[in-house]
Amino acid sequence: MARIVITGGSGFVGSHLCDAFLARGDEVVAVDNLSTGRLQNVAHLDDHPGFTFVRADVCNEIPVDGGVDGVLHFASPASPPEYLGIPLETMDVSSLGTRRALDLALASDARFLIASTSEVYGDPDVHPQSESYNGNVDPNAPRAVYDEAKRFAETLASTYRRLYDLPTAIVRIFNTYGPRLRPADGRVVSNFLIQAIDGKALTMYGAGTQTRSFCYVADEVRGIIALFDSDVCEPVNIGNPTEITMLELVDIVREVTGSSSEVVFEPLPVGDPTRRRPDITRARTLLGWEPKVELREGLAHMRDWYLEERAHGRA
Repeated sequence: MARIVITGGSGFVGSHLCDAFLARGDEVVAVDNLSTGRLQNVAHLDDHPGFTFVRADVCNEIPVDGGVDGVLHFASPASPPEYLGIPLETMDVSSLGTRRALDLALASDARFLIASTSEVYGDPDVHPQSESYNGNVDPNAPRAVYDEAKRFAETLASTYRRLYDLPTAIVRIFNTYGPRLRPADGRVVSNFLIQAIDGKALTMYGAGTQTRSFCYVADEVRGIIALFDSDVCEPVNIGNPTEITMLELVDIVREVTGSSSEVVFEPLPVGDPTRRRPDITRARTLLGWEPKVELREGLAHMRDWYLEERAHGRA
């Protein structure tokens, strides 16, 4: 049994990681300030003997006593409306927060894993994106508060590895969806699903020809844990290489929800990438990982979760 600290542990992906580590017999300490996470994501773990929740801002402190075997740093806003709404806090959590998480791992010589993002590739000139591509990010654009913050967090992790021989890992997460992604999160999948369920028009930003690659959260978590358990230190893309346009996503959402909602078009936000698709050769080769859940199946699970949340008055 290992003792694992997960910052952002009540968030979307973080809460699923808590479940996965506990399921295999590990002890989990979730640290979160609840700025974007939700206690209800981990409420089912309240009586679990191996689970502890600590409410704290990792930019100020990570109040975890005793030795730890792993630190996974997932504290950060992840959707554009969230990180653009709190830009300074977003940069702080990837700089100050990452340093505190690294120091916690260093004190126990624990495995450290940083949650990075496909956004480090910016609006890519290389397609699909492999980990060797250094990206196309404008440091002065609004989205840089997230993109560049994550790039800096990667640099911190790599620097601790070089300076202190700390066993670090970097996961570059591509668009993830599934249960516990908040309806008001602002990402395209949650937007489309909720609008379709409510019979409202689907809001399309841009012409809808931009592409994304969507990975179901169970697949994402399985890949993250495979990376954590390995001795791989270089960045690894964990995402689904199936690329679709936003217009194609609309059709699938309508099919899954039985909706006939129309589409309304709005201007594309500044800096929004036109293409996104991971090259997962490294994940397949080094981790033996690839996604299994097809998009329609995953969206159906997410739809059912939204409907269940509403039935219990938690929407």
